[in-house]
Amino acid sequence: MRSVVLMLAAPLALIVSQQTRADEAGVRPQRVVRSLFMQEYGPVAAPLAFYRFCFEDPAECRQHGAVQNFAETATRLKQLQEINLQVNHSILPETDIEHYGIEDYWTIPKDGRGDCEDYALLKRHILIALGWPSSALLMTVVRIENGEGHAVLTARTNFGDLILDNRTDVVQPWYKTAYSYKMRQSSYNPKIWVDLDPNDDVLPAPIAVPDFTDGSITSR
Repeated sequence: MRSVVLMLAAPLALIVSQQTRADEAGVRPQRVVRSLFMQEYGPVAAPLAFYRFCFEDPAECRQHGAVQNFAETATRLKQLQEINLQVNHSILPETDIEHYGIEDYWTIPKDGRGDCEDYALLKRHILIALGWPSSALLMTVVRIENGEGHAVLTARTNFGDLILDNRTDVVQPWYKTAYSYKMRQSSYNPKIWVDLDPNDDVLPAPIAVPDFTDGSITSR
């Protein structure tokens, strides 16, 4: 991975500055308002490509670290910006059709090529290795400005839900993006996904069950 210059976005820089003062004072930040966090509406079926990913790499879908009481220090918050920038500049964008010959395939990129979910999975993998719990790093499906689907990584912190995105080197609060948020992993179980938009009936109902017995993925 080539070296890059650390570029702190204004929203994240402000958060880091506030956390630095809190760290120096030996206190935790005050409880934030709920609007800083996405609202969840219950379980929903994950993308089928996610089930395939968990089948092929089950370690990535296990719970890592404590579910609660993770302290986001100034150093930890800076890691989000560093890893987002580093991964964005280390992977060449390529669609799954071009890369693997199938429409949707989730994997941690090992050959320097990938699409949106591959960027997000690699960021998640690196941050977990750095000590972040999986409960704070949630794969998330959104619709971008033209309505197309897109995957990002949500970092759930005491300062709100922060977005790591391959479309920008800026880590920012979820409400600062132009996206419509649809579903994401549950912070309590990385194998479970939750609905973020109950008014979007395009999302699959949570009754699809993957069947891997013959090496394929179907639903019943």
